[in-house]
Amino acid sequence: MAINSGTSYTANRKPASYYAGKIGFYLLIGLIVLVFTAPFLWLIITSLKTPDNLFKRNPDLLPIPVTLENYSGVFQGRNFGQNIINSFLVAAITTLGCLFIGTLAGYSLGRIKYRGRKFLLGIVLAVSMFPGIAIIGPLYLMFSNLQLINKLPVLFIPYITFNLPLTIWLLAAFFRDLPQELEEAAEVDGAHPFGAFYRIMLPLALPGIMTAAILIFINSWNEFLFARTFMSTEANFTAPVAIASFQGIGDTNEPWGQISAGAVILTIPLIVLVLLFQRRIISGLTSGAVKG
Repeated sequence: MAINSGTSYTANRKPASYYAGKIGFYLLIGLIVLVFTAPFLWLIITSLKTPDNLFKRNPDLLPIPVTLENYSGVFQGRNFGQNIINSFLVAAITTLGCLFIGTLAGYSLGRIKYRGRKFLLGIVLAVSMFPGIAIIGPLYLMFSNLQLINKLPVLFIPYITFNLPLTIWLLAAFFRDLPQELEEAAEVDGAHPFGAFYRIMLPLALPGIMTAAILIFINSWNEFLFARTFMSTEANFTAPVAIASFQGIGDTNEPWGQISAGAVILTIPLIVLVLLFQRRIISGLTSGAVKG
């Protein structure tokens, strides 16, 4: 009995190389996380420093003493609160517009078989590869003739246009992987094709729709090029443009502490959004990766 027990223990014991590999793997993951989070951590540290500590020749690693004056200073003498509202309105309307158009287009390209479907998907992909800087001049002239410059609606068209390809491709893949039998059963029960789409397919595609919504919102929230080109008054700036336009008030130094504080304020909602819906994002992005 004792010999068998010792033999079983030896057989189940893992070699030292197994634990060494596992430790090395977690150390590698920790290093990757540190590399990717270090800029944001340094941003937070900078936002908590006093001006004297911030502009020292040899700045301290930690913010000693800690101050919140940079966060309050962001809103003093500026329209940063309105700029955040502008960013939210533009991102929200862009997300809704992309989801409305992208859901219908994604369902058509993913579920309905017709000639030229792959060609249309190719056009959608080509639009996503087109650089925004190449068309910003003609767009500015067109919007200027329409008297839309310095108005928030001027951002809706380019934002929706450049976010639609991602929406359509993501939702087309999601709709394509849904069981065909559910749609056929609904039609047998007398449901209209649009009714089957609205009552059966749309709820099943909710994870993909949520994923697309989050990605569109993040892209629109962070967009800088179009917002900086089409907006020239501070009250109409979106938050990223407002942060890039911060200038020192009452001194000649660049307000790096306030710039860092504004960037932290702008980033925190996105972090919370991703943490709340990370499972839906992963499930939506990996849809169609495994067949059968």
